[in-house]
Amino acid sequence: MEKNTKNKFSGGKKLITGNRAMAEAAVRAGCRFYAGYPITPQNELTASMAKLMNDSGGTFIQAESEVAAINMVFGASATGFRAMTSSSSPGISLKQEGISYMAGAELPAVIINVMRAGPGLGNITPAQSDYFQATKGGGHGDYRLIVLAPSGVSEAYELTRLGFDLADQYRNPVMILADAYLGQMAEPVQLDFADEENKAEKYDKSWALTGAKNRKPNIIRSLLLEEGALEKHNAVLQNKFREIEKKEKRFEEKKVSSAEILFVAYGSSFRLAEEAALALRGQGQKVGLFRPVTLWPFPDKALYNAAQGKKAVFVFELSSGQMVEDVKLSLNGTVPVHFFGRTGGGVFSVQELMDFVKKTIK
Repeated sequence: MEKNTKNKFSGGKKLITGNRAMAEAAVRAGCRFYAGYPITPQNELTASMAKLMNDSGGTFIQAESEVAAINMVFGASATGFRAMTSSSSPGISLKQEGISYMAGAELPAVIINVMRAGPGLGNITPAQSDYFQATKGGGHGDYRLIVLAPSGVSEAYELTRLGFDLADQYRNPVMILADAYLGQMAEPVQLDFADEENKAEKYDKSWALTGAKNRKPNIIRSLLLEEGALEKHNAVLQNKFREIEKKEKRFEEKKVSSAEILFVAYGSSFRLAEEAALALRGQGQKVGLFRPVTLWPFPDKALYNAAQGKKAVFVFELSSGQMVEDVKLSLNGTVPVHFFGRTGGGVFSVQELMDFVKKTIK
């Protein structure tokens, strides 16, 4: 994985898909190792990384399985390289053991999940039913992932770049939680001309396995058998997670102060919720919008403040109701919460959302 000093990137505004945007962002963020395994609807991301890794002097590996891919990312990250993998829902499930290992070993990496419908193999249409898996820890043990949820292609580009910085800053895996709509849709994105390898090097990686001729050996592991050692390590991890909760909550809100009802949604669902809110405002309803950008840490206090004084909060998800649990915990019974969702790859229409709101607030 030698650096290519002849590395050049095209720039300017381009019409590209979400899958391509996340690949472009990764390379510009200094990612120089990618391992993955094909699965729809994120195959264009893997295909893009195959070319971009070659152009940037990085390493691309199509692994023999999802399990192999995440463990290859473990190894590359352990040597100090910025590393990434991507998959879709069933593939992410197979990576969970390796993700837990990385969190336990405090290794940074970016993991992209372009969600599809489940459970099981399901189908290849859009869904948001991996929220629990991403935010509650799909693998074993007490750990957390930083989870970023873009709602557009340009934001997918920016949040992927941010993900590499957060991963290095906190020595923790970061997940970009997208979906089939976002991966496949195309929107204009402003691409930078240069990559950020120098920026990546500003983070302290004295812990990395780079050879020990002139220093004491580093040890990277998550197996701690000495009495009390694992509990002590878990305390360190929990302190880190509390720091992340204090500093990294991100959200977007629109027309909240004048609203009587509040819509809460993330990712692709937010785009539909926003259209429904616009139409309802045209009919005299005072509707505000709140979008969590970090699904973990969840912006609970900001949502609580946004919801106070409202008649009702409406949560829209392409699932049977997962984020709605965090919304209810955040509001603690202070405002009525109503949920509308679709499952199995079904996508609600703007009219469906409008009809549900009108029926509920009669």
